[in-house]
Amino acid sequence: MHAQLRAVAEHDVEEAVAHYRGRAGPGTALDFIDALEAATTHLCDYPLIGSLRVAFELEIPNLRSWPLHRFPYLVFYVPDDHRIDIWRVLHARRDIPAFLTAESPT
Repeated sequence: MHAQLRAVAEHDVEEAVAHYRGRAGPGTALDFIDALEAATTHLCDYPLIGSLRVAFELEIPNLRSWPLHRFPYLVFYVPDDHRIDIWRVLHARRDIPAFLTAESPT
């Protein structure tokens, strides 16, 4: 199994890395990337581990979330038999429903 980031998720990651690089330095930005890679690896190994709470709230089937270690970010994804489709990587204090419904799958 492998993980695939949607373009909007890649943009989320780029924004977070720029934020941490600017506010806390390059070491923290690299730590964020490491945390994201560790979460992605974990999700590939255990794809059904994430919470379905948002899926129920927004009525988006199979949408799961998983927190990053040491960072206030959540990975939103939909697993299938062959991959982890990563929709967004959002700060936990964002308006999650607004960001997710703007990027619903077709």
